Amino acid sequence: MQAKKVAILESRLGAQLAGLVAERGGVPVHAPALAELPDLEPQQIAALVASLEARPARLFIFQTGVGTKALFAATDALGLSNKFLLLLKSSIVAVRGPKPTGALRQRGVRIDRSAADPFTTQEILDSIKDISLQSERVIIQRYGTANVELDRALEARGAEVAEIPTYRWSLPADTAPLEALVAALERGELDAAVFTNGEQVRNLFAVSKKQELLKKSLNHILVASIGPVASKALREAGVRVGLESSPPKLGALLSALDKALS
Repeated sequence: MQAKKVAILESRLGAQLAGLVAERGGVPVHAPALAELPDLEPQQIAALVASLEARPARLFIFQTGVGTKALFAATDALGLSNKFLLLLKSSIVAVRGPKPTGALRQRGVRIDRSAADPFTTQEILDSIKDISLQSERVIIQRYGTANVELDRALEARGAEVAEIPTYRWSLPADTAPLEALVAALERGELDAAVFTNGEQVRNLFAVSKKQELLKKSLNHILVASIGPVASKALREAGVRVGLESSPPKLGALLSALDKALS
């Protein structure tokens, strides 16, 4: 990776990721492509808990660690955490990956089903395929956007699906670094770009005024994806994925990137 310029679009762990690239001899160009904004209405949570007491859910699906923690922070503030934990205890609890697993275990929640690696929507559906959901309520902890694929698959099985919004994805308030990164890509000044979220792809193209040039530029460098979800978004944008991390974790991603650039 020596002296190779690597675009880093990660927000929450962006500084850490840039530091890891620098440690390996690369030159990180960090431009956060995503902002996580709170999207949780306490009164909606209170109404949901009340409705679940009247008509319990058959299944809860937790998709992210940060969203799970935000949901419990809301029930804590409302004084409803004990009630919510009792509701979870009498339902089936499924998780999409290790982060929501850790957040739930901190609360002593029993986990009944876990998605297998690489923790996509298909794996969560596989983990619950034997559960009868006809006319049953299913509550989904939403991540940055609605998981339409998951909702439709469950509704096709007869479930009544409700998503709990906890945060939403948006462009960063300051898009100047991202716009500068787009310009650098379009000038051919970078050697690689690292994508850790599918929404980063959409936001990168959203700030570009020359999307075809941006696509062409990305297809001339090494594009690294953390996993299938980010890879799907890249392919939908017409971008060739040079490498996909397996497992979908930062450590494995950096090791694969280092090897590919060296």
